[in-house]
Amino acid sequence: MNIAIVLYPGFTALDVLGPYEVLKMLPGVDLRFVAKTPGPIATDRGILIVGATHSFDETLNPDLVLVPGSEAQTGVAAGDGALSKWLCSVHDGTRITASICSGAVILAASGLLKNKPATTHWAAMDPLKRLGAKPQPSERIVRSGKVWTAAGVSAGIDLAFALVEELFDRETAELIQLMIEYDPQPPQNAGHMDKANEAVSAAARAEMARLSRNPMNGVAVGKVVWRKALDKARKTSRRRFTV
Repeated sequence: MNIAIVLYPGFTALDVLGPYEVLKMLPGVDLRFVAKTPGPIATDRGILIVGATHSFDETLNPDLVLVPGSEAQTGVAAGDGALSKWLCSVHDGTRITASICSGAVILAASGLLKNKPATTHWAAMDPLKRLGAKPQPSERIVRSGKVWTAAGVSAGIDLAFALVEELFDRETAELIQLMIEYDPQPPQNAGHMDKANEAVSAAARAEMARLSRNPMNGVAVGKVVWRKALDKARKTSRRRFTV
């Protein structure tokens, strides 16, 4: 099985490394980090560097694709034509195309979530909807055919275990779970907007707004929406002029 985990400047580390720690345990897999070009790529805080081992052009037949999110670069990545083109080109041949956190916005911008239910980080539900998906804010993992989406950051680990069970079997998933001792028991209970109190929710919204402040995100997402509307208008006009 060939697994491709997408990297782009500013991706969130746990979105990538959480699933990686699970999927690397699978027998007989070829797992690679892919980007436009191989080389070091900085995460969202610019502290951690992860190396892309292969380019998009070198990765044409992945069985599983994982797309991470970002604090402040999701919109920019969503507007990246090279990434979008690669996702669309390999999607037909994948067994599963999946996203973690705001990576769902990138899938939506590539046209892979049109009119499909999907989840993402709570702070990214609006752009997900603007790009044609049907947000499911109460769901941690949403399966829509072979497109799977996971909620924010830590949900990527749960997604990875769900993928292992789907693509291999439950025994393999349980074996890996025990090997990495994945037994979350947080001392708090505020991991979803439905659970957090008003003060914590307000503080989280304000902090996420601060962290994601990147004027290019709005520009990039706006361009994607505009481009889709233009493509639709052009198709309609072309049909009228060729009848």
